[in-house]
Amino acid sequence: MGILNVTPDSFSDGGRYIARDNALRQAERMVADGVDIVDIGGESTRPGAPTVPLEQELARVVPVIEALAGIGIPLSIDTYKPEVMRAALAAGADLVNDIWGFRRAGALDAVSGTDCGLCVMHMLGEPQTMQRGEIDYEDVVGDVRAFLEARVDALTQAGIARNRISVDPGFGFGKATREHNYALLARLRDTAPRPAAGEAPFPILAGMSRKSMLGAVTGRSTPAERVAASVAAAVCAAERGAAIVRVHDVAETVDALKVWAAVREAENVTR
Repeated sequence: MGILNVTPDSFSDGGRYIARDNALRQAERMVADGVDIVDIGGESTRPGAPTVPLEQELARVVPVIEALAGIGIPLSIDTYKPEVMRAALAAGADLVNDIWGFRRAGALDAVSGTDCGLCVMHMLGEPQTMQRGEIDYEDVVGDVRAFLEARVDALTQAGIARNRISVDPGFGFGKATREHNYALLARLRDTAPRPAAGEAPFPILAGMSRKSMLGAVTGRSTPAERVAASVAAAVCAAERGAAIVRVHDVAETVDALKVWAAVREAENVTR
């Protein structure tokens, strides 16, 4: 999943793609680099980010989705606002990626009567406050899984088929310490709700690209310096069960995952 932020203030690439033509060129580059999904967002969710008025978010994302609707790969809308979900789906989006886990009033109604995919993310607090104050977990992996299980139950009770749902442990969203984030990565499979007998597991989305959890390990202070660490994190996530990795650096990640997949194929052949 390639990240396309049509925002002036996203933590890594804010302002680069807010102009529609720049956004379209970046999407085309990502497609050429081998992206599978383009995730379009019109509001930054970095820690401390201000909220964006509804009409402004709509003006940023809807024209881009409409222009990319025939690009040949699925489009995702990164939003928690039901009104944006409805407008984005009408414009041609295929997936709703909600950092609030469809907890906002009206969010379930916005998606329940459609056939779009849904990504449910875990977050404590909200972007303005999620990294402030005391954040504590009894067991971060178990707590995240319990939250995602409850949200999946809410979605299925609203009539949403299980095979439309993917889950995201929410790296960096209300995980205040390096230990929280790396525990989630180390036990990524355990963050997903446990499927019932005979049911397929829920696909896991992992989004760590250029985040501060990588800087905490590498000492790289700026997001642009964390490309290598981001690629390593994506491969680690794939090895631990991620079905989708959400990244800024598509070409580098695609190449790394091709090597990882070739090694796995060779292992299977020689067994």
